[in-house]
Parts: sequence; structure tokens; C-alpha cells
Amino acid sequence: MKRYFCTLFDSGYLFKGVVMLRTLRANCDGACVFVLCMDALCLRILGQLGLPGVICIALSEVENADLLAAKKSRNVAEYCWTLSSSFTAWAMDRYPDVDLLTYVDADLMFYSSVEPLFEEIGNSSVAVIEHRFTPRLKYLEENGRFCVEWVSFRRDKEGLACLYRWRDQCVEWCFARLENGRMGDQKYLDEWPARYATTHVLQHPGAGLAPWNYPNFRIGLDAFGEIVVDGKPLVFYHFHQFQLLEDGGFDRLSAFYISDIAPPEAVYSRYEESIRNVVEEVQRIAPDFRCGMKSVAYITTRRVAHRFLPRRLKEMLKRIVKY
Repeated sequence: MKRYFCTLFDSGYLFKGVVMLRTLRANCDGACVFVLCMDALCLRILGQLGLPGVICIALSEVENADLLAAKKSRNVAEYCWTLSSSFTAWAMDRYPDVDLLTYVDADLMFYSSVEPLFEEIGNSSVAVIEHRFTPRLKYLEENGRFCVEWVSFRRDKEGLACLYRWRDQCVEWCFARLENGRMGDQKYLDEWPARYATTHVLQHPGAGLAPWNYPNFRIGLDAFGEIVVDGKPLVFYHFHQFQLLEDGGFDRLSAFYISDIAPPEAVYSRYEESIRNVVEEVQRIAPDFRCGMKSVAYITTRRVAHRFLPRRLKEMLKRIVKY
């Protein structure tokens, strides 16, 4: 069965986005992915790569008057969050043959078949996944129980009603702060299981592994060297905070996350290998392309600030500093 996905990213996320697209295709035969390219450079290079099953969409095709008005008051991250729902709705409208459409974040990597997730979803109209925070990080759930890393919508009454309402909510308000029961694009999802009876909350332990939850699980290798989570195959990992450095190295996570336990080595080393391969592939097309690579000094400064600045000050700086 053909599976349909959508995602969005700019040239700064191109390396990560290509890893996501390649590994998704490798673990979902025949996957079709609509990619909203947030800038012209991303559109050009992604088009030159010619990835199978990828349909590149220019930002100008999607932006309407409402989005352009919202764009004026939002930073880059906030506008991307605004577009996650708007682009999903746009793709659903533009491609009427799509019965089930899944939005996925660009900074994921897929390690095994996604079919167990679709088997779990079954005939549900909507599918979401929880953050599943560790006990130490449980307080972060005030910002949203669910993570907008995998969100599926079916072309039926409840699926479309949910998607269009989410789109309208995000266009109206989508900022990087907790305010009046809202936070970015994700806290809107909290009400879905109660509001839409056919919403399915994914339970697979190998789906949505991330910095905020990996200490909750037993992560190891099976007899064939494949990564397993509580005995089930790792389907995808969310590489939040992962940074590519100008010197060719990587910065995995801040001390905020690794204070419980070190990040899973097999998960990260395989991602780093995939990133290196994509960097080589992209730079064969565009030798001077360095977008998304950060200086060691810059990342070190950010990590120190993240570790030692008071939470309220960090939240204030998020409103001032562009993402």
C-alpha cells in the first residue's frame, strides 16, 4: 500500500531533512513525501538530488494572505510551526487521491519499517504520539502532551475536521511561549483524543524515541545488530538539539538531557554516519554548501547558557533571538 507523508525544512535543515527522507523511503517502500522547501536554495538542491518519491513544493505555492500576515509577527521557528498544519491541509486539498497523510518532522531518522505504526493506526481518523517524558522532565508536559513529530490524518469527516481546525488555530496563534493554554503548534493536540473519538495514540515503544524519553526504555541490539527498544524494533528517533559543526564534528545534546543517562550510542553513531554521507552527496552538487553547520564556539556558548541561565530568562530570550 502506498503511504503518503509531508514535511518542511529550509536550507539550514537540508542535511537532516535528506537523512530523514532517505531513511523513510528505505523503511517504507514506495513512500511519497511532499516537501515544503522553505527557501529557494533548499528547493534547488533538493530538486537536483532527485530523491525517489519526493515532491518538492515552493513556499510561494502554499503561502496565502493569512499566512503572510501571520509571518510578520513570528520568528523562523514559529512560522515553521504555523506551516506544519497549513502545509498538511494544503497537501490534502491539492492531492485528492491521498486517503491518509502523515506529517513528520525533518530531524527524524527511520531505522526499521513503519508498517507496524500503520497497522496500529488501523482505520483511525487521527493518529498522534505522546512525548512520554521521563519523570524528571514530566513538568514539560504543560507545554503539550503530544509531539508534532508524527501526526496522521485520514480523509474522512473527523480527520479533516481535526486538520482544518488545527490549521486555523495555528494561523491565529502560534508562538514559542505558554499562553492561555496554548504553546506553539503542539498544545492544541491535547484536546484531540476527547474531541475526536477516532483519534489513536501510538503505543509502539520504538516510535518517537527522543532526548526527553530515551531513559524510560531498554535500548539494545538484537541478534542481527538491529536496534531494539523494550524488545521491539526502533522505528524512528527524533534528533532534537543535534548540531552539525563547521569542523566536521557533531554536538549531540545539552547537559539538560544527558544528566540522567548518556544518549544511546548506536542510535547516534548511525545518524552521524548518515549525516556524513549526505554532506558528501550534497557537496558534490554544491561544493560550498555549509548551511546548518555551526561554529564550535557558538554551540558551546548556547550549551552553557542553556545549562546555567534561569528558565524565565531563557524563555524571554527565545522571544527576542531569531531561531
